[in-house]
Amino acid sequence: MIKKTLACAIVVALAGCGESTPTKTEQTVKTPVFNGAGTQPEAKKGSPVDEYFGEKVADPYRWLEDDMSDETAQWVKAENDVTFSYLKNIPYRDELKTTLEKLMNYEKVTAPFKEGEYTYFYKNDGLQNQYVVYRKKGDSEAEVFLDPNTFSSDGTTSMSGLTFTEDGTLAAYQISEGGSDWRKIIIIDTATKQPIEEALVDVKFSGISWLGNEGFYYSSYDKPKGSELSAKTDQHKVYYHKLGTAQADDQLVYGGTEAQKHRYIGADVTRDNRYLIIAASTSTSGNKLFIKDLTKPDSTLVTILDNTDSDTSIIDNDGSKLYLGTNLNAPNMRVVTVDAADPSPENWQDLIPETDNVLSISKGGDYFFAKYMVDAISQVKQYDKSGKLVRDISLPGVGTAYGFSGKHDAETLYYSFTNYTTPGNTYSFDVESGKSDVYRKSGAKFNSEEYISEQVFYTSKDGTKVPMIISYKKGTELNGKNPTILYGYGGFNVSLTPSYSPTIAAWLEHGGVYAVANIRGGGEYGKEWHVNGTQLKKQNVFDDFIAAAEYLNEKQYSSPDYLAVRGGSNGGLLVGAVMTQRPELFKVALPAVGVLDMLRYHTFTAGAGWAYDYGTSEQSKEMFEYLKGYTPVHNVKEGVSYPATLVTTGDHDDRVVPAHSFKFAAELQEKGANQNPYLIRIETNAGHGAGTPVSKTIEQYADIFGFTLYNMGYDELPVKKQFKD
Repeated sequence: MIKKTLACAIVVALAGCGESTPTKTEQTVKTPVFNGAGTQPEAKKGSPVDEYFGEKVADPYRWLEDDMSDETAQWVKAENDVTFSYLKNIPYRDELKTTLEKLMNYEKVTAPFKEGEYTYFYKNDGLQNQYVVYRKKGDSEAEVFLDPNTFSSDGTTSMSGLTFTEDGTLAAYQISEGGSDWRKIIIIDTATKQPIEEALVDVKFSGISWLGNEGFYYSSYDKPKGSELSAKTDQHKVYYHKLGTAQADDQLVYGGTEAQKHRYIGADVTRDNRYLIIAASTSTSGNKLFIKDLTKPDSTLVTILDNTDSDTSIIDNDGSKLYLGTNLNAPNMRVVTVDAADPSPENWQDLIPETDNVLSISKGGDYFFAKYMVDAISQVKQYDKSGKLVRDISLPGVGTAYGFSGKHDAETLYYSFTNYTTPGNTYSFDVESGKSDVYRKSGAKFNSEEYISEQVFYTSKDGTKVPMIISYKKGTELNGKNPTILYGYGGFNVSLTPSYSPTIAAWLEHGGVYAVANIRGGGEYGKEWHVNGTQLKKQNVFDDFIAAAEYLNEKQYSSPDYLAVRGGSNGGLLVGAVMTQRPELFKVALPAVGVLDMLRYHTFTAGAGWAYDYGTSEQSKEMFEYLKGYTPVHNVKEGVSYPATLVTTGDHDDRVVPAHSFKFAAELQEKGANQNPYLIRIETNAGHGAGTPVSKTIEQYADIFGFTLYNMGYDELPVKKQFKD
């Protein structure tokens, strides 16, 4: 659940012409009957019972939490055998794969960035599993700098966090093997592209922040005893690694004592190497903040914030003057300044005050760029260092702008613009004149003019107005018979803003409607919107999503026979909750890597850090009863006809451990009325999703879309698509 910034927007191409639309048989929806008897593996039931505030709760599938047991491995294999046997018989599975391949198969290049004497960029030729890092000097030909596709034979080793020293002569990057959150750090000489020492190991939820060319700061946990996939990791630590020394000798900078115990700690060095900044959190919301003057050898950490009541970070400094972004006393965020000599909040001065819209801030070319969300849509303003508005930046349309960041002396910055039906072009931006030019057009051949992406506002159960963006092909008849996917997240202050995706494009190309609801729990309307979807208010999230489904049905975009619901991680919880609360509302349910056992989620890995949003079953009797009321694993009822369900997870997911999905699938298979399939697709050598190779993405979405349409009664694709090479 740790929030991460997407380094680049991936856009894809569709080369297509000619469509035919088969007529669906006008009859009661023909749903394939799945007779699970004798085909689905029988999961044994154990006898574990937990007691919460005097109430006993059985946990018969506790044994599936043991990811190291042969018994669990055998169950996984048996489940996959059944699932893939079912999926391979979907008649248009290969057609869906072809569509996804065509959409992804074109050259994708990110915005350039300067490091030392070289200009770097990421590029994917089309269907490469991982992006390749290239570089060039001046007008010379670009050369490969790092190719993660060579790190493993199947593309399941990915790279992230590439960070350079200020002079560009050294770089460090992280690799993840099999999708795990546990990483290695590789340190290289950029001239030779070769490692200069042994890799650092057992790194998790970490940045890399260089201090000159001597070393860098990073974060990790002690490696847990037992399973590294599921064992609890509760105390994060910041280390300083001096080049040329053994990792065992790295200096512990923060963490490791009871007084400094936090689940997430990050370290950053200011661009002038003057200050070390430490941010420490006990959960995914709120952080303490400390600063250390690195120019004074004996200096100690000075406290800026000694509580976790706000999300506050240092954006930049100008000598001892600090620029901070904060939601302290400003739920929609503001930018403040303070002197590092006395940085406590009572001395903060507003630079960019809070407004009615949620702010995120970036800096480049010695300017600040205020990116506001207005009903989940981007607006961008440029400010100078005194807080004076320089200009409102005109964007290419209604959607999401990413970028507007760069080095202090940059004269040109870059940004991309996109929405659900508009592949992202990259634009250059002159920081002095404000002029924007197309730097690189997307190679995607998806024809945006053929599609509509409209924003609507609907009313939730308690009267709250909620925005939703609905995308579909022009000319679609709103007759209640359109295959529709409703997507949501609803947690952790995460905002769902419109962005083009090849997988969404594939669904639209085959006649699907795609709806995204900006429900409470997210960050679209600031801290209040987030908090109103947490803990004892979590039901607001589910009510908002249910109301979105009811709106789609009422307005005849879809109907219960043609509506699928999808979400991942916290969104997987969302799907699990609404399908058990209102099973009649959906035809298909697609919970991905979901948090589904709400009574025990906090006992795995860093899960206890999610308690700000969820609360825990041990917190109070009231909180236990509330969680028990919606936890998906514990709310599957005997004999209920649940939507056809395809649970998806990865066997190496050490963030939301796969036991959540295992136990939920076992409950559905035991209790659900078996005319519908309740399947689980367990990706091997895969984690929570980041770094998933393109080949696996194509297979996953062909299966997800195929399962969805097949269980809506389609014997062939609702809209066929022919392609030219």
